[in-house]
Amino acid sequence: MTGRVAGVDGCPMGWAAVFQTIDGVGAPVFAVVDAFAAILDHPLRPDVIAVDMPIGLPERIGRGGRGPERAVRPLLGERQSSVFAVPSRAAVMEEDYRRACQVALATSDPPKKVSKQCFHLFPKIREIDALMTPALEARVHECHPELGFWRLNGERPMGLPKKVKSRANPAGLAERRDLLVHHGYEESFLTRPLPSGVGADDRLDAAVLALVAIRIATGEAESFPAVPGRDAKGLRIAIWA
Repeated sequence: MTGRVAGVDGCPMGWAAVFQTIDGVGAPVFAVVDAFAAILDHPLRPDVIAVDMPIGLPERIGRGGRGPERAVRPLLGERQSSVFAVPSRAAVMEEDYRRACQVALATSDPPKKVSKQCFHLFPKIREIDALMTPALEARVHECHPELGFWRLNGERPMGLPKKVKSRANPAGLAERRDLLVHHGYEESFLTRPLPSGVGADDRLDAAVLALVAIRIATGEAESFPAVPGRDAKGLRIAIWA
């Protein structure tokens, strides 16, 4: 046990990660890596990783997506549109959008195509799925930034959107940054220059997920739904906060 955790968010450069100590001693570390495996094998060796990416892919999907998505949307109010409905495993494995939609229609009830936003996540979903095993679940947990902010915000959804028409919303980013500062981050850590291909929202999301990872490590987090299902690989299907 290293006493460290990581919050991880996908970004165009690969994966943005914030490493924190469980006891809060020492400054957080921000890093960008090109493969999720590099988080698992990072020199800081996080004991718990909270990642904003679906884990656990059912063979068939009901209305509203997987159980975790249906469980958390009602908590997020106007922010619930940030929770995409993830299609079936077979659809996620398709690399062509039209074919993915065809498979999704055939494996959902009622039939539903794949959103373009979710389709663009497929390569990263497949990347994690190829690595995940039931044994690795002790370290790697699916989380969602807006649910993390909801938790930190007294179980109230954030008042402002993080993005408007797919563009960063400065007021929404500032609202989330202020909340993170309230929970222990230095503003200078959250505002320092970023490498090309990493957005301010990627760092904020990784930062809030690091705090969720601490909650998981200390036994304070809960899963949504409370009793997770399992997919055909035996992987847990739950979002944690």
